[in-house]
Formats: sequence, structure tokens, C-alpha cells
Amino acid sequence: MGNPQMVMYEEEFNQIQHVVDRLVKDANARVVFIVDKNGQLIAAGGDAENVDTTSLASLTAGNIAATGGMAKLLKENEFATQFHEGEKANIHIQLVGNRVILVVIFDAKSSLGLVRLRVRKASDDLNAIFEKLLKKVQEPGADSPFAEITDEDIDNLFND
Repeated sequence: MGNPQMVMYEEEFNQIQHVVDRLVKDANARVVFIVDKNGQLIAAGGDAENVDTTSLASLTAGNIAATGGMAKLLKENEFATQFHEGEKANIHIQLVGNRVILVVIFDAKSSLGLVRLRVRKASDDLNAIFEKLLKKVQEPGADSPFAEITDEDIDNLFND
């Protein structure tokens, strides 16, 4: 079964973006982005204009799915952390709360140790935000943008 679409509110989005922006600075990263497990980009920071984040988001989700399959073959729950080292760029991928994927792209200006340290703190912060978001969505009478719309309002919309 696929993952249901995530509901995002402005308050939580701003908190997530703050974590991303702080991680770019604290880890001395080139780009940081957060993707859901379906490959949808949630937030990005750093020099993201020079990176095809849409393609990277989709490929990252596929990578997580593939390594999840390998983990199951090895009787592991998941491989929560991945690292890819290139000549000019490195990618650190962290599964956060089995909900979203945190991707950090960095170069020689940073180090894997620093990135891992900063990702640990960011993951804790993101986990707290997503837990709060999940509770907010599951509350009966949650702040739905559609809560005040009635059947009559919908009928009137199409009768004009």
C-alpha cells in the first residue's frame, strides 16, 4: 500500500523550512531538501536553484524504496542512513521517522562527520514537527480548510 498524501499547514511548513535553512548553514551544505516517500519535494534550501530538485527528489525516493527492499532481504527493518561520495559532491540521505527523507548535498567545504552530527539534530527537530502535524491532522474537528463549506455552498457554486 502506498503512503497517503501528506497534509501540510503553513505553520509546520515554515518550521520545516527553518530547520532546512539552519541545516544548510550549520552543516556548511550546498543544498538540503526534504522529500516525502512518494518523491514529492516538501522543502529545499541552499543553492537549490542550480540543482534539479524535482528529479533528485524522485530518484531519492526510489533509492530509499530500493534499499528498503535490500533491507528486508537481510531481515533489517530499514537502512535509515545512506551516503554517496563523488569527486565533487557528496550526498547524505536520512530517513526521518519513516515518513520523510532528508537529503544533504555537500562538498569539500564540509565533512561527513559534521553533516552527520547536524543531521541528527535536524532529524530530531523534524520528527517533532511531523509528530505535531500528524496529531493536528488526526484530531476530530481539526482545522480543515473545508470545515466551514456546506453542501449548499457546493451546490451554489455549480448553479451559478
